[in-house]
Amino acid sequence: MIRKEKENQIILKTPASWWGALWREALPSGNGKIGAAVYGAAKDETVVINHAELWRWGRKSELPDVSHTLAETRRLMAEGKHLEASWHLTNTLKERGYDTRLASRLPLGALKLSMPCERAFRDYRRSVDMDTGEVSVAWKEGQASYERTLFVSRAHDMIVYRLAVQNGSLRGDIALAMHKSGKPHLAEQLKELAESVEVRSEDGYFYYAATNDDGTDFGAVLRVVPEGGELTEHAEGIRFAGAGGVLALVKTFVKDDRAKAWPRLQAELASVMPAYDALLAEHVRLHRPLFRSASVRIGSHDGSRANEELLLEAYGGEAPDELVQKMWAYGRYLFISGTCPEGQPFGLYGLWAGDYRLTWGHHMANENIQMMYWHAPAGGLIELMPSLIRYYDSMMDDFRACARKLYGCRGVYIPAGTTPGIGYPNQIVPVIMNWTGAAGWLASHYYEYYLYTGDTSFLRDNVLPFMREAALFYEDFLVEDADGRLMMYPSVSPENTPQNFMPEDGKPLAHPMPTAINATMDFAILKELLTRLIEGSAAAQRYEDEIPKWRRMLERIPPYQVNEDGAVREWMHPDFDDRYDHRHLSHIYPIFPGKELTREENPELFQAFETAVRKRLIGAQTGWSLAHMSAIYARLGSGDDALECLDVLSRSCLLNNFFTVHNDWRQMGVCMNMPEAPVQLDAALGWTNAVQEMLLYASPGKVKLLPALPKRWRQGQFEGLRFCTGSVDCRWDLDAGCFEAVITAERDTQVTVSLPEQFRDLVWSGAAEGVTLAPGASATYIVTLEAGKQAKAATAATAAVTRR
Repeated sequence: MIRKEKENQIILKTPASWWGALWREALPSGNGKIGAAVYGAAKDETVVINHAELWRWGRKSELPDVSHTLAETRRLMAEGKHLEASWHLTNTLKERGYDTRLASRLPLGALKLSMPCERAFRDYRRSVDMDTGEVSVAWKEGQASYERTLFVSRAHDMIVYRLAVQNGSLRGDIALAMHKSGKPHLAEQLKELAESVEVRSEDGYFYYAATNDDGTDFGAVLRVVPEGGELTEHAEGIRFAGAGGVLALVKTFVKDDRAKAWPRLQAELASVMPAYDALLAEHVRLHRPLFRSASVRIGSHDGSRANEELLLEAYGGEAPDELVQKMWAYGRYLFISGTCPEGQPFGLYGLWAGDYRLTWGHHMANENIQMMYWHAPAGGLIELMPSLIRYYDSMMDDFRACARKLYGCRGVYIPAGTTPGIGYPNQIVPVIMNWTGAAGWLASHYYEYYLYTGDTSFLRDNVLPFMREAALFYEDFLVEDADGRLMMYPSVSPENTPQNFMPEDGKPLAHPMPTAINATMDFAILKELLTRLIEGSAAAQRYEDEIPKWRRMLERIPPYQVNEDGAVREWMHPDFDDRYDHRHLSHIYPIFPGKELTREENPELFQAFETAVRKRLIGAQTGWSLAHMSAIYARLGSGDDALECLDVLSRSCLLNNFFTVHNDWRQMGVCMNMPEAPVQLDAALGWTNAVQEMLLYASPGKVKLLPALPKRWRQGQFEGLRFCTGSVDCRWDLDAGCFEAVITAERDTQVTVSLPEQFRDLVWSGAAEGVTLAPGASATYIVTLEAGKQAKAATAATAAVTRR
């Protein structure tokens, strides 16, 4: 693919300007462990530093055994006392004094830079080069041209920051400091932390440390290397004057002792050759293969427009192709910069949180963390998924205790919200406590990792044991109705309340009565879990004696139900009426993110799911739910509707720096109202997934190319998108009638490939002998390839263009 210089650059013409919380519009860089958020100010600049392992304020209480409440909750529900039943487990835990609290991310500190401005700035520009991970801030003052560039090195695990000037010299002060909160009410809570801060400077190095609430230290060491001029240390920082350039190197530490960490990091910094270009080249060699593992180009543009320009066009009604493409790339950039295989999973704020006790700063598994990983397998980033798996594996003892003490069941119960080391329930409200689907939903990510890697050892030793424990919980938790069908209750469809339990006065309440019977999503998760557990156990020859039991469970799952509107019911029980005024689309799980149903195999039921989606109200949505809905419409084959969801997202929940927020803070009526608009990067990564869903559908035995191509995307191409055993490159031009696809087998492959029906007269080449037309289907082929082989399909028009 031809790569244009600015195609993968995020460009802004304004500095961060969200009053009191500039970090929300900062530009991000990261190496998966350390994050740096650059504000972009000319005079007094701030770079917020985050570390993936740094958390504070968590508290883990002893979990009491309240398993007796399950029978009591079910008795109350049988009596029709659903509201009382909804609160029974929750209130019992509160009465026992249970008080586990989730930890919060906190900024490690801030790199502070102050430079005098003798003339007013002009020609301001800041950018992120996603291909390299480099953030740039540039402007002019009189005849002098200034530029600051920063990246977080993967090779050296440090922040590299260069200050440069043409037609002038540099002077200013640089230091490390505790990052200040923009929330005055946190002053007392942060007092102890602030009093623990220690800084000092010596011989061109600046040392910073603070003490966390677990008694360990965290902090950083800064090395300043000027090009000419003078360097002076003082109590608050390091001053440079008359320099032609300045290089600042920062190494961080967490969970250590400052007396040991400071000299170690100083020695590491002293051993680094202070040459910016060489350090950048070492970093790019590691960063670029991740970013370039796949590529997408939509439409015809040079990638040069600034974010502000793109957003102004989007506010007119349609997101321009350039914005859609850059957001696809930006989600990937955030992901590879915000997590790594051996680190923490990607979080809602990535590694760019700029305050303390942030709203929803934990890992949430009733939608959000799953959404942030949907794009990874097909996007060629499966290698970054182990951090998610390792994170949940690390708390299995907690999850077993939850299953036993909350519900009297074997196996695991995973609370929706967790933070590192805290796998006990913490959000003590019915909408969370009574939802049991997290383990089963997360199991789908474990299994996807196996499908895309083909790692049978991992399947046997990691995936199947986790899935089996999730199934063990269901074996004990499920009951039978009078007809021998399985029942699941208490059961929650995140985070919706049935319509007949909403307040009659219309008073807005978050979750009035979410606890029901037989939530459709719960059974969809169970179906997927058991189906894959049976398939995987047979493939790995493990737990084979349990397969008959799981098959019997599958057979007793009740069928999905359809309401009087022709929509799939969200709760498969007559006591609970569907409510369309909600953001979650949990009951659409069999279509997306699951792959249980397709239109070809079950058109009538598929239509009922589509009806349920189309009845959801736009005013109830959020940034992430619009991304979710976009992916669902792609699975429905409706590319125009999928793209419209991104159009709405772009003009409601997208900040200037392309960070996504939960809701539209401007109260424009296309999102649920909230007093604040928390940053939630799940929508940014969900956007990446939604674009991929429009371009490629991939399941273990089936691939669809351009399954939901919007009419506006007249031309485009993608490279490196994956299916389970291979990859696909594709380009199209609707106006010229051109289409070309290259299917590459990375392992031995047999897959059914559906090509767009609007492209006729396809000619196969390469390993064409492995391609046969599927019986009874149009534009559908069975492709059988050995590892390393390719099959190519092209229209006659494409061949003619190629010859010219």
